[in-house]
Amino acid sequence: MRQFNKLKQLLKNGHNCIGAWSVIPSASVANILGASGFDFVIIDCEHGPATMETAEDMVRALESELCTPLIRVPYAHGPTILRAMEIGTHGIVVPQIETVEQARSVIDASKYSPLGYRGMSVFTRSSGYNAIGIDKRTEKENEETMVILIVEGEEGINSLDGICELEHIDVIYIGTYDLSQSLGVTDNVDSPKVINAVENCVKKIRNHGKAAGVLAQTEKDIEKWIDIGVQFIPYMVDCGIFLQACENIVYTFNKYKNN
Repeated sequence: MRQFNKLKQLLKNGHNCIGAWSVIPSASVANILGASGFDFVIIDCEHGPATMETAEDMVRALESELCTPLIRVPYAHGPTILRAMEIGTHGIVVPQIETVEQARSVIDASKYSPLGYRGMSVFTRSSGYNAIGIDKRTEKENEETMVILIVEGEEGINSLDGICELEHIDVIYIGTYDLSQSLGVTDNVDSPKVINAVENCVKKIRNHGKAAGVLAQTEKDIEKWIDIGVQFIPYMVDCGIFLQACENIVYTFNKYKNN
């Protein structure tokens, strides 16, 4: 059966949580990320090449380090959400949410009745492979799993009040890159337009009792987002972290080599 969702409890208790995105389809890389002490890792099946089979191994690798595994699916599609849930992810991350109806459809696909309409099978990893006769199985799943929505365009921002009013959403994540594009300052995520929009969104999200999420790419970002009330902070992406670390090593080597 699914393990206890540490991330969900931390956020409920008001803690700030740090994690990372993962696009490298590798259980070993996921294991290293988990061992680092991250609270969560988002396995990116939208922009990354991981299959569900690989993602399942990555989920196991993260669980072994008591790091909460999450999966970003490519879009708000019920069968795709179901497959991610069945391999044991502790939460689903869904991009490009623009309307209240889309948000509601994600909840419906992620939660069993009476909260939603998630398809039912007891022969899955999330159900311990054979959960016949286990009392309150669906209630436990509904309680332990997370729904995380990515709002990243102007239309989604305009619908944010209605989205925030829905129950059973744990985190609303503001996608700053897509937001910058919709605001006419493409890729300039430090633009005052983007920062002001994020601040307004975070206030709305927190006022509705939900956690807000935003990407951090520097230590200053972490400080900035925490100061405005962001609790859920993915720090960069595994490939970028790895590249940056390697570049720093090469830079140091070349500095001493040329002395």
